[in-house]
Amino acid sequence: MREHCPALASKTYFNYGGQGPLPDPSLEAMVASWRTIQQRGPFTTEVWPFIEQETVRVRQALAALCGVPSHRLALTENVTTGCVLPLWGLPWEPGDELLIGDCEHPGVVAACHELARRQGLTVAVLPVLALCSTTSQADLPAAVLAALEQRLTPRTRLVVLSHLLWNSGAIMPIAAVAQHLCAHARQPWLLVDAAQSMGAIPVEDSAPHADIYAFTGHKWCCGPEGLGGVALSERLLEQAQPTLIGWRSLCHEFSATSSFHRDARRFEVATSCVPLASGLATSLELLAAEGTPPQRLQTMAAGSARLWQGLQSVPGARTLLREPPPAGLVSFTLEDRAGTPRDTAAVVDSLGRQGIWIRRLDQPDCLRACIHITTTNAEIDQLLAALAGMQMQLS
Repeated sequence: MREHCPALASKTYFNYGGQGPLPDPSLEAMVASWRTIQQRGPFTTEVWPFIEQETVRVRQALAALCGVPSHRLALTENVTTGCVLPLWGLPWEPGDELLIGDCEHPGVVAACHELARRQGLTVAVLPVLALCSTTSQADLPAAVLAALEQRLTPRTRLVVLSHLLWNSGAIMPIAAVAQHLCAHARQPWLLVDAAQSMGAIPVEDSAPHADIYAFTGHKWCCGPEGLGGVALSERLLEQAQPTLIGWRSLCHEFSATSSFHRDARRFEVATSCVPLASGLATSLELLAAEGTPPQRLQTMAAGSARLWQGLQSVPGARTLLREPPPAGLVSFTLEDRAGTPRDTAAVVDSLGRQGIWIRRLDQPDCLRACIHITTTNAEIDQLLAALAGMQMQLS
């Protein structure tokens, strides 16, 4: 797959968690899709079968990865819409509590706080970041469940927790959390931000247990930006109402009095870019050709372990996790000889001038490198050598 990604030919790239490179076959599939639509006519009876074919193709592929039937999968533009549209359609009551993990992305957190403001809800925090740095991967699920039990209240109505944490790189026990919530008197809904998990780790054993499992195709799946999906639970489909409403939400497009779809399509709004579906479906097929999700995870985890182990020998480097990451996210900090944290933005700029691309995060202030199946050992060693050289200059 690496040979299909022109973006990897001229740089050493570790930012798959921000956006993955688009393979040439996926770009070609998008161009071919646009061409087919124009040749058949963008709004003719001849074009609709092709549009339906490509939409169904990507919906079924994403649903299969999530381990859910396709009627539970809505196509979205990004993770944010996948989280927010179903979330805001749930039946809230004043005083309901939203319990949000302290490693969640600011976009989701902001949406929850605005929902709380409008609906008279309260917001509480579930601490998991500290657990990631002090607990082994084997013991982390039990520690997360213990923290969850301690923070649940009779008013808890929603828990927000990412599957693969975007900052520390730890994996959360989504299925176990869902099971734990089932025993709660109010059976709180579970919203999972899957931005970093889809395409990076197997999700079919976790996604079916969440009420909202939202992801994008442009990160670890190496698809085009602008297309993602959300897997929804059966009870959410029964309880939630559409929020943004358009013709795709309706059973019959041309009837203003038509009822909404009873399945996940009620959270789709209006016209979307069909060639994106062709591109994402092609990227998913390219990934599948490289191995099953567990096989690909094994490759990525091996690369992460190589980087993590190497960082232990870089002067002043401190990894956020106490042991090699379970997936492809490796987060760390750098300190000078006096123990003063280095300016992470300056580190990113310095590496960028060498053609090596990682990113900095705000919460916590750290550096993050992403290891994909396309990442080579030579690239990992190049990053380690560059970091060691930067640190040695301080001595």
